[in-house]
Amino acid sequence: MLLEHGINLEQTHRPVLTPELRQAIAILQLGTVDLAQYVDNEILENPLLEQNDEESGDSGPEECDSRIDWITYLSESEQLDYRYTEQAPSDQGEPERTSWDSYVAQVPGLGEHLTLQLHLTLSDPCQIMIGEFLIGNIDEHGYLQVDLEETCQACKCSPEEAGAVLRVVQSFDPPGVGGRGLSECLLIQLEQRGLRDAVMEQLVNQHLDDLAAGKVSQIAKDLGLTDQNAQSRIEVIKSLDPKPGRNFSRPGETRYIAPDVVVELVGDEYVVMVNDTMVPRLMINNAYRDLIKRRDTCDQDTIQFIETKLKAALWLIRGIEQRRTTLQRVMMLIIQFQKDFFDKGAAYLKGLTLRQVAEAAGLHESTVSRATANKYVQTPRGLFDMKFFFRRGVENEFTGEIVASEVVKRILKELVAVEELGHPYSDQDLCGLIEARGLHIARRTVAKYRQDMNILPASQRRRSG
Repeated sequence: MLLEHGINLEQTHRPVLTPELRQAIAILQLGTVDLAQYVDNEILENPLLEQNDEESGDSGPEECDSRIDWITYLSESEQLDYRYTEQAPSDQGEPERTSWDSYVAQVPGLGEHLTLQLHLTLSDPCQIMIGEFLIGNIDEHGYLQVDLEETCQACKCSPEEAGAVLRVVQSFDPPGVGGRGLSECLLIQLEQRGLRDAVMEQLVNQHLDDLAAGKVSQIAKDLGLTDQNAQSRIEVIKSLDPKPGRNFSRPGETRYIAPDVVVELVGDEYVVMVNDTMVPRLMINNAYRDLIKRRDTCDQDTIQFIETKLKAALWLIRGIEQRRTTLQRVMMLIIQFQKDFFDKGAAYLKGLTLRQVAEAAGLHESTVSRATANKYVQTPRGLFDMKFFFRRGVENEFTGEIVASEVVKRILKELVAVEELGHPYSDQDLCGLIEARGLHIARRTVAKYRQDMNILPASQRRRSG
């Protein structure tokens, strides 16, 4: 057999990412707020694009010289304009725009909350200065990150004055704020509840690790208590908040969540509407339309520039329309697959994969993934991330249906809630109880779900009495 080098010419078919396809992919995976910003940037960069805030008076495509190839694009753009025209009376002028900031509830931060209480409690300027310094050094969890010695140096005060102001700050809401560690934070809360005594102090200062490990008998022995008395005190400790500042907002945390899709129940049917109210309505600038129609009077560079920008403008409009159509189609299929969830609630959520929706929609799996990424849907059941409806499932041998993992977690939570305090279910016990309902699940899966829901192991859930 003779081996030699050669050159062969052959034709092959393979997908090519054109600029238009790249832009369509980018638009598809954008959320409503990001898409609005993207369109605003495109309007700034492309002089042929402009926002249409008034009702269009065009009755249809204008008749032009058929020798101009770009008139085909213009006609298509006029048809698309109809879909993106905002129906508003033109004689009323530009409609008043309401800022989205009007709908955002501004939650005060922890520092603002404490400063307000400080000025309502103290009147002495020196004490207020010390208090503001202390508040400024309280972290996002509510813990004081500076010692009294440094406070004295910064505020030019005595340790007694700094300690007095600190005790005032520690009396503020939320309970436990201003603690210099977990133990002090818990003791402050116990004192405000009137439950602080020598036994509680010893429990908090010396036995937090044993408490976390569920060693009730060991704690009772060390403190000279009965198991039942020790258990009741432990339950009080567990009811305290170890991070009193976590419920307050932090600077820069304001996040706008605008639903990309709205699902409403009309009669017995669910209607899907794509929320595009935030996205500017687009049209081609009339001046450049006329300029292309009079291309014989313009130089070649100008015509080439306009044609390039016209292509980009029409690709953008098509991309937005394609995004709307894809979102609507995907959401309608999700409703078909998850009909029981929409009708009856979260307990009836089924297992669903991207491939199932992609095959039903005649789309590629990656397209469905991009269409549901960073998207939110407003439903009669509440606001959900679109990825929420895609869940790994477990087959129910009694019904043959694929049950979502969320349903298994709900069953697991119910079983733990009714278990005996002295004899909690082990992971193997829970596995058997779940299998008795027709759901075959491995013990390690039970352990994983239990950890996801922050449920302690059986040894740490055991209670006496």
